[in-house]
Amino acid sequence: MVQNRSLKRRKTRTKKKGVAKTRFANEKNIKTLSQMSQQELLTNFGISEFGLTNSEYQRLAEKYGPNQIEKQHFAWIKEFIKNFFGPFNIILLLISVYNFISYFTNAFAFDHKLGDLFDLVGALIVLLMVLISGTVSYVQTIRTYYSTKKISAIVESKTNVIRKKIDSKNEKYTTVNKTNQLSLIKLGEELNVQSLVPGDLIYLASGDMVPADVRIIMSTDLFINQSSLTGESLPVEKHATSKHNNNILDLENICYTGTSVVSGSALAMVVATGLNTYFATISKSIAERRPDGNFIKGVKAVTKVLVVFMLIMVPIVYLINGGVGYAHNPGATGGDNPWLKAVFFAVAVAVGLTPEMLPLIVTTNLANGATKMAKQKVVVKQLDAIQALGAIDILATDKTGTLTNDKIELIEFKTVDKKADPNLLKYLYVNAYFQTGLKNPMDNAVIDYVKHNNFNFNTHNEIQKIDEIPFDFNRRKLTIAAEIEHDGRVLITKGSMEEVLNSCDRVYYKGKVIKLTESLIKQIKAYYEKMNNDGKRVLGLAYKAITGKKTSFSPKDEQKLIFMGYATFLDSPKPSTTKMIKLLKKYGVDLKILTGDNEPVTRAVCKMVNLEIKGLVTGELIENASEYELKKIVEDNNIFVKLNPLQKVKIIQVLKENNHTVGYMGDGINDAPVLRQSDVAISVANATDIAKDASDIILLEKSLLVLEKGIVQGRTIFGNILKYIKLTTASNFGNTLSMIIASAWLPFLPMQPVQILFQNLIYDMSQFAIAVDRVDDVFIRSPQRWRAQEIVPFALINGAISSIFDVATFAILGYGYNLIDQYNNLKGSVVDTKNIAVQMFNAGWFMEGLMSQVMVVQVLRTEKIPFVQSRATWPLNLTTGFVIGLGFVIGYAEPIANVLAMSPPEVSYIGILIALLLGYVILAQGVKMLYKKVFHTWL
Repeated sequence: MVQNRSLKRRKTRTKKKGVAKTRFANEKNIKTLSQMSQQELLTNFGISEFGLTNSEYQRLAEKYGPNQIEKQHFAWIKEFIKNFFGPFNIILLLISVYNFISYFTNAFAFDHKLGDLFDLVGALIVLLMVLISGTVSYVQTIRTYYSTKKISAIVESKTNVIRKKIDSKNEKYTTVNKTNQLSLIKLGEELNVQSLVPGDLIYLASGDMVPADVRIIMSTDLFINQSSLTGESLPVEKHATSKHNNNILDLENICYTGTSVVSGSALAMVVATGLNTYFATISKSIAERRPDGNFIKGVKAVTKVLVVFMLIMVPIVYLINGGVGYAHNPGATGGDNPWLKAVFFAVAVAVGLTPEMLPLIVTTNLANGATKMAKQKVVVKQLDAIQALGAIDILATDKTGTLTNDKIELIEFKTVDKKADPNLLKYLYVNAYFQTGLKNPMDNAVIDYVKHNNFNFNTHNEIQKIDEIPFDFNRRKLTIAAEIEHDGRVLITKGSMEEVLNSCDRVYYKGKVIKLTESLIKQIKAYYEKMNNDGKRVLGLAYKAITGKKTSFSPKDEQKLIFMGYATFLDSPKPSTTKMIKLLKKYGVDLKILTGDNEPVTRAVCKMVNLEIKGLVTGELIENASEYELKKIVEDNNIFVKLNPLQKVKIIQVLKENNHTVGYMGDGINDAPVLRQSDVAISVANATDIAKDASDIILLEKSLLVLEKGIVQGRTIFGNILKYIKLTTASNFGNTLSMIIASAWLPFLPMQPVQILFQNLIYDMSQFAIAVDRVDDVFIRSPQRWRAQEIVPFALINGAISSIFDVATFAILGYGYNLIDQYNNLKGSVVDTKNIAVQMFNAGWFMEGLMSQVMVVQVLRTEKIPFVQSRATWPLNLTTGFVIGLGFVIGYAEPIANVLAMSPPEVSYIGILIALLLGYVILAQGVKMLYKKVFHTWL
């Protein structure tokens, strides 16, 4: 033992040293690469110039393998142990061992080949329980793994890779000017990040996730969010050179796997992939456990209630059973000791009280739900997000790209005097084409307009970019400095009308540059306000000449500009939006719009999609409101405009504090923080990498109607899980209460421990059909959340009802058939388990208990009238009929009954049993109706 512990410690130390050694080597390698010149970098990877050829790629791919941090492997042995040797299975195995020991002890004591056959059968039945439950759980775990793996493969992370091609028509290239700034980037093809190899040249822009450890070759205003590594929320600037630094995270020309581009752009060379990345070597030490969602929290809360329930009931059963047994037989010793027998009886009751199938039913429901949603072109990254989607009572969403189409069109460009000036279009194009950040739909709309209308702006020869002031969400502007043939050096600014206009002191009007007067300002505002009121988006464009040889610019240079004109865009709502809004209302989900757009445009879009505006507030009001005011504001209003990302986050946080379950749907860079804050994060297939990475659910098609299917699926799954928990808890509580009554009343056990376990096994397996049952429309129509406190009254009331019929069964069997008197007459002459009266009593209650449990499921599964207003699915009906038939077979087929130490009761008991079942169903329905009136809820 000591040697084993010592060996284990040495292995652990060796493993830790190995990880530390690998980490040190990787850090040293990255630091070395950061100090190399560009030519040394090329030499290091054995390539002649940037951009791999096919042969170079093949060589490096064979050397380094795929770019995967973690290979998806199924832990066959670990999952086997987890499914077959869980806490409850261990208890069952101990009971089985006890029965085996009892059997062989009796065989030795009685000096014959076969001991007590009942003990042997009992041991085999318990082993069968472990085998069946373990196998089903294990198979379902394997199915879930492969299903999740298949679904995850639908959404692939891609990056722009620049490689050399033999076909010159497809060749991609870069052009760099003398100031070492990015002048023109024609992107390589988008490839799966797993295909990257060290030596690859990639292009990074705003919104991209960094797919590997990379060395910056050149950059423009590149800011990286490294919070996944450092926890620091503020972005850090990266560029092509770096001083030697002892802290690897402070290297200015290295970006790491898992970080993201906040703004700017860069050409970068991949220097480490997969398990050789910095993130891979430290992932174990920095990985934080993902916070439990509402679903997992709910399961834990319910589990606590069930554990407390069991801790109260089991000791009561033990004390009463042991005490009564001792009173009847105070001198018993060994295996007949009443206190020892009471232990195994209490353990059997404990197992019977526990919904063992809960993990299996939860996993099966969620996995089946994910598979169904995948067929609807919805990717579920987190399984419990399905239930969370069904639980939401508020869906917050950005407007652009979610409610509206992601295809924005440029419909007009005009100067202040309403002229369509080609020079205005050229400046718009230069600003859109040469900006190196993530091109938004309006940039693409300008580029597409120029292309489709055959405007000849020769960007290769006539225009050369000098510098860029990237867009940010506070300035709401983007500026390009360029040298344009015939126009000279020009600073061109495009952005929000208000922000651009505030930066201007002159205006281009009727072919001249004149002072910007109040009258002209009113004219400009009147125009764009009219466009906004019509649901059109208007951007302002301004410019000024650059004097001198200045090559580097900052936001301070965006002053004293000349307002040149407007660009008007139309972003029409998605065809499915109006119908989706109606469906959300039908299912009790309140829709709230959180947008950075202005009020008029947002109002116009709301009007187009028939969304009633209950109240509209701005980001400024959110910023200045007190905590108390904010809680009221987010409740009373449904439209929030001119928000920055932090204000969106604040709104989501307050809604959650107000006890709402909030879903958020977004697709942009600025939506990522909000997506991470929501209870369920929803994005679309063409969203930015950051948004998709932060999402739990991704819609692969543009239609929003799949959200309805997701909500219904989530509520159906939750409803069936809730059914199983409540029905099983009520049934098990009723059985336990009946056992307490029987233990205090009867001179023998109403059922033997193995009979209890076997009955519980049959019942649990039958309840697996609940996973595919229908759920009432009234349940689906409103958001559903865990309410663990409701389980107790449900179980106490409905369990007590079942006990009434159990007690009636005891009375009928004990006194109607005189089984108690028969037992007393035979007492002492035979072992209790061989007493014919006990065996008949056990069989009678076994049948009644089993049949009543499965029969009442038909009543309790719905708040409506069963069989008439609400019908179960065929698997549940088939299971119910099968178990009732099985109950008769076990009770009356003498060979089977004898194996379980039972004897068939008289045939007349069949009629009594049917009458008891009908009476139970009728009373349960009546109590259900009364329960609903008192508690105003059912499931």
